[in-house]
Amino acid sequence: MTKTKNIEYIVDEKGRKKAVVMSYKAYLELMEDLDDLRVKAERNDEAPEDFEKVLAELKDAGRL
Repeated sequence: MTKTKNIEYIVDEKGRKKAVVMSYKAYLELMEDLDDLRVKAERNDEAPEDFEKVLAELKDAGRL
């Protein structure tokens, strides 16, 4: 998750924040977090899968 340290703000003459300056790495982390939230929202209505069933499938496929 992106932390808010090392982020700078560009402000107008009244001190209102108008822009953000952050490292490219922080930007990529933020984009990844946003994508994760998008995927979660898309899957919100899906029924959860049974853990034991998924575990068995992974073992059968040789992934565990």
